Amino acid sequence: LGTMQVPRPSDDDKLFFRSLIDEDDRVRVKPMFGNLGAFVDGAMFAGLFGSAVGLRLDDAGRAEVLALEGSGPFGPAERPMGGYVSVPPAWRDEPALAREWVDRARAYVETLPPKQPKGRARR
Repeated sequence: LGTMQVPRPSDDDKLFFRSLIDEDDRVRVKPMFGNLGAFVDGAMFAGLFGSAVGLRLDDAGRAEVLALEGSGPFGPAERPMGGYVSVPPAWRDEPALAREWVDRARAYVETLPPKQPKGRARR
């Protein structure tokens, strides 16, 4: 990751993130660059970057979240992750709403074609 500053989440950040994810046989929460990612069938649908929770949403979902105060790009300022949006920090006080959006992100990612194994990229 070069010289990019990667923020470290606090234990509270990690607990909050894990509380949003319904883990089942197909869902895993894994450490990623000192932060956390939630994956369904190997594809990430939610992430934690410092204290920011990011979701992978379709265009309509991203637009809806970006219209809310406190939302924005997700990931390093120098290279935000395409397709993801940071949810408003105020959602910490509204876990049911946050969980609803996490479920929406998971449902969206479940519709995407499976990722091809790295190494033999097909175009």
